[in-house]
Amino acid sequence: MLSKFKEFIMRGNVIDLAVGVIIGSAFGAIVTSLIENIITPLLLNPTLAAAGVASIEEWKPGGILLGNFISSVLSFVVIAFVLFLIIQGMEKMMKSKTPDAPAAPSEDILLLREIRDSLKK
Repeated sequence: MLSKFKEFIMRGNVIDLAVGVIIGSAFGAIVTSLIENIITPLLLNPTLAAAGVASIEEWKPGGILLGNFISSVLSFVVIAFVLFLIIQGMEKMMKSKTPDAPAAPSEDILLLREIRDSLKK
C-alpha cells in the first residue's frame, strides 16, 4: 500500500497540480495587490471619494457589502485575462513548432512494398 501511495504521489499530474496550486496562490497575492494598490487608486478613487469611502471594501450602500463583491469581480477578471494571455501565448508557441518529418519506412516495409509491386506486375 505504501509503494502504491508513493507511486500515486510521484505521478506527474499530481506534482503538476501541486505546483499549479502553489503558483496560483502566489499569483493571487499579486492580483490582489494589483487591484488594491494600482487599479483601485487609479480608476476608482474619484468614485470612492464621491461615495465618501476610503477603500472599495468599505463601500456598502444600504448595508450591502457591494465594495467587497466588486473587488472580487475585478480580481477574477484580471486573473481570467492573464490566464487568457498565457494560454494564447502557449498555443502560439505550440503552433510555431515545426512538425517532425515522418520517419523513413523500415527495411521490412520497403521489402513488402517491392514484393507488392512485383506481384502487381
